[in-house]
Amino acid sequence: MGEKKKILFVGAEVLPFAATGGLGDVMGSLPAAIQAASGGDCDVRVALPLYASIKEEWRAQMSDPVVFYVDLGWRHQYCGVRSLVKDGVTYYFIDNEQYFKRDALYGEYDDGERFAYFCRAVLEMMPHVDFFPDVLHAHDWQAALTIVYLNHIYRQRTGYGYMRTVFTIHNIEYQGKYSMDLLEDLYGLPGSAYHDMQYDGCMNLMKGAIVCADRVTTVSPRYAREILTPTYSHGLWHVLLANQNKLSGILNGIDYVYYDPFKDPVLAAHYSERSIPNKLKNKIALQADLGLPQDKDVPMMAIISRLAGHKGLDLVREMMENLVANDNVQLVVLGKGESAFEDFFRYLESKYNNKVRALIQYDRDLARKVYAAADIFIMPSKSEPCGLSQMIASRYGAIPVVRETGGLYDSIKGYWEDENGELRGNGFTFANYVSDELAERTRAAIALWRDVDRRKKLVQKIMTTDFSWNSSASNYIELYQGL
Repeated sequence: MGEKKKILFVGAEVLPFAATGGLGDVMGSLPAAIQAASGGDCDVRVALPLYASIKEEWRAQMSDPVVFYVDLGWRHQYCGVRSLVKDGVTYYFIDNEQYFKRDALYGEYDDGERFAYFCRAVLEMMPHVDFFPDVLHAHDWQAALTIVYLNHIYRQRTGYGYMRTVFTIHNIEYQGKYSMDLLEDLYGLPGSAYHDMQYDGCMNLMKGAIVCADRVTTVSPRYAREILTPTYSHGLWHVLLANQNKLSGILNGIDYVYYDPFKDPVLAAHYSERSIPNKLKNKIALQADLGLPQDKDVPMMAIISRLAGHKGLDLVREMMENLVANDNVQLVVLGKGESAFEDFFRYLESKYNNKVRALIQYDRDLARKVYAAADIFIMPSKSEPCGLSQMIASRYGAIPVVRETGGLYDSIKGYWEDENGELRGNGFTFANYVSDELAERTRAAIALWRDVDRRKKLVQKIMTTDFSWNSSASNYIELYQGL
C-alpha cells in the first residue's frame, strides 16, 4: 500500500466544538466520513480557531500548545496550536486570545483581520506539526485566504509546492468583502494578488479563493448550477462562469450517529422505520411539554429555521393563518431571526393558543424533540445551498414540504403513485415562489397523513432514504484523487 493521502480541512466552525449552523454540522461529520470511506487510505485532519466557547471537556483532552509566531502585515502575533484526536481525525485548534477569546464566533468588527490571522496561522503551523497535506480543503470565506496565501506567498517554500486546493462554498451570500486598501497593510498580500482579490470595487475573499483554487465545490448539484446565474450568486456569477470548468456540486449528508431516532437520548420514545407507531409518543410528550391539546390524531406541522426572508417565511406568513384557522392542525415553530417573523409567529400563538407554539430560541436538543414529534415539516426556501433540516426531518419521519431549489430539489422528490400503486418520491414539493403553491402542497401532505395506510408507506420510505455521508464522502475522495 502507498502512502496515505493527507487532507486538511480548514473552517471557522466544527461540531461538537463550536458551531452556529450548517457549516459546523458538515465540518463535524464529513472529515470522519471521508476517513471511514477511504478504508484507512486517508489521513484526515481539521483546523479551526480555539474559541472561548469551546467546553472544558474538550480542552482537557487537548495536547500542550505548539508555540510560534505569525506575521500578518506589520504585526508579529503569538500562536499556540493544541490538538486532539476524535473518531480517527486529528483536530488542530489555533489559539490567540486577542482574536478568539470573544463571546461570539462571528459578527465582530475585526472579523476580516481575525480570519486572515487564522488562515495565515494554519499555513505557518504545517512545519511545526510536521503535516503538509496533499489536499488543502477550505470552507467558506473565513478560510478562503488559506488558498490565496498558499498561491501568493508559500508555494516556493519547502513542503508547500505540491499542495492541491479545494474551496467549498456553503453559502455564497457571505463573501468576506473588505477595502482594497487593506491588501498589503493588513492582509500582507503582495501587489501581484491585486487582480485575484479585487471584485466590484472591493477586496472579495471568496472571489480570491475561487480564482486560486484547483477545484471549487458547493453543497448540492442544483446549487452549483444556480450560482452561475445573477438570481442566486449575490454578484459572483461572472467569476463563477469564468471558473465553471472547476466547479461541481456534491450533496451534503447528515451524521447518522447524532441524528438517530432509535438511540437519540433526548427523545421521549425511540423508534425506527420498523416501529413507526412509537413516533406518536414523542408528539404526545411534546404536546404535554408545550401545553398543547394532547391528541395523536391532530397533524403537527413544524418549522425549524433561522427566521430570515430567504427561508421562505414570507410565504408562510401569507398562507399559515388561513390554514391554522380553518383546519384541525397544530404548528410548532423553533428558531430566531428577523423581528418581523418572530412577531408574526408570536401573534399566531397568542391568537390560536390551543394550536400554535412559537419557540423563539435556538436549542439543538429541543430541535430533535420537535423533529421526532412533527408529522409534517415545512421548508419553503427562496434559496437553499443544501439544507440539512429536510434530511433530519426525513430521518425522524416527518413528511417534508419543500420548494424545488438548491439542495431541497436534489434531496426531496415530489410524491406520486404509479399505476401499480407504488410510491414514488419522498415528500411534497412546489416550484414557483408563491404562497398558494405552498398552501396547496401543505394541504396535500395533511390529507395524505390522515390516510393511515398511505402515511405508513410514505413515512417508511422517507425514513429509509439514504441521507448519510456515504456516497458524498466517496465523491469527495474521487475529487481528491482527480487532483
